[in-house]
Amino acid sequence: MRDILLNPVTLGVVFMVVICLLRYNLILAIIASAVFTGVVLVGWELNVVMNTFIYGMRRHTNIALAYVLLGALAYGIQASGVSRKFAKMLERLFGTNKSIFLLVLAIVASFSQNLIPIHIAFIPLLVPPLLTLMNKLRIDRRAAACSLAFGLKAPYILVPMGFGLIFQNILATNINDSLPEGTGYYVTAATVLPYMLWPFFAMVLGLLVAIFVTYRKPRDYEDKPLLIDVEEDMEERWTIRHTGAALGAAAAAVTQIIIGAFFGAALWSLSLGAMLGLTIMWLFRALPSLKKLDEAITGGIKMMGFIAFLMMVAVGFGEILRDSGAIQELVEATLYVVGDNRLVTLIAMQVIGLLITMGIGTSFGTIPLISLVFVPVLVGMNFSMGAVILTIATAGATGDAGMPASDTALGPTAGLDADGQHDHLRDTCWPTFVHFNFPIKILGVIGAMIIG
Repeated sequence: MRDILLNPVTLGVVFMVVICLLRYNLILAIIASAVFTGVVLVGWELNVVMNTFIYGMRRHTNIALAYVLLGALAYGIQASGVSRKFAKMLERLFGTNKSIFLLVLAIVASFSQNLIPIHIAFIPLLVPPLLTLMNKLRIDRRAAACSLAFGLKAPYILVPMGFGLIFQNILATNINDSLPEGTGYYVTAATVLPYMLWPFFAMVLGLLVAIFVTYRKPRDYEDKPLLIDVEEDMEERWTIRHTGAALGAAAAAVTQIIIGAFFGAALWSLSLGAMLGLTIMWLFRALPSLKKLDEAITGGIKMMGFIAFLMMVAVGFGEILRDSGAIQELVEATLYVVGDNRLVTLIAMQVIGLLITMGIGTSFGTIPLISLVFVPVLVGMNFSMGAVILTIATAGATGDAGMPASDTALGPTAGLDADGQHDHLRDTCWPTFVHFNFPIKILGVIGAMIIG
């Protein structure tokens, strides 16, 4: 047990969470945690720590490129007036029922992961115009944060399109690579899909509890000026620029589908799709000049640049944890403690997956790390392949929700705090952590035990 508690992963993550709770700047908190973990806990020289950290950031510049270009696409959609029209439509349709409004918000957010893959870039465009309505309905923004986080996470767990296609392919590939020789199993994305219903249902359950139980009571906010600009529609009627924005968004989705069919799930398809979408928006006058196109790129950097860089910094911290060998030591020490007890083993795997995801900042990056050790252990304990898939998926799919440096938490705060009345840690991180991570872990263990 001492090896588990004093492991650099455990201590490094705890250190990062503590200084985040002290309201230290997120980027500086992650850098400080990386230096603390590498120098104090692992014992590397400072230059080795920083070189490893920067190398990890450099290997994931594709993340920053995709986020910035998707931000530019979202900015262009905003400039066309489509986002404001959509917000007004939501007001007309669901402006009197706050529960229905929150459920629809979760559904709309889900589209950003698969149908129109702009990820969190839609939130600063759609949510701020709705804050006045939310204040009128006395909606607790913690419930809205859970709705948005659900839409950012649940679709990639279940739907094999967009970010979901990437996640499920990563899951299948790493399970196959980690299977002991001679098992005779081969996992595909189609094989994975049925078992994704367990974590998806857990998230649905968490969302319903947040909306109808935990945060159902009214909460009052002031009608304050927005801290970010929200462009009003210049045209009430539907025009060619609105059509151009819709076509640009559709082109981004179709591009990643086509690339996925020929080249497999690739993050660069999002960047290429966003570039094509912006070009179409310029041709159809949604961005009526090259100057406006330049403004969209600049706006995308302004909107998503902080989050993109924060994600790169988080990946750099994860690189230190990976290269140190501490993750492997944590897994082995934990499995040694739990022995051959199937239930305790599953619980331990869920806890380790949560710690690792909190440390490296991404569920997608957690899957390769835990598969290497978890898969042979589960197979050796005679778990079925369905139980193996479910355990790896649920162990890796938690941690994003509620992690201060995760885009699943940063995105909702970016929209809900547009008037300065929504706290990132108290109103986004804690509610989403409790309502989504716990149900996924619990149903992941129950499901694996039932499937056997």
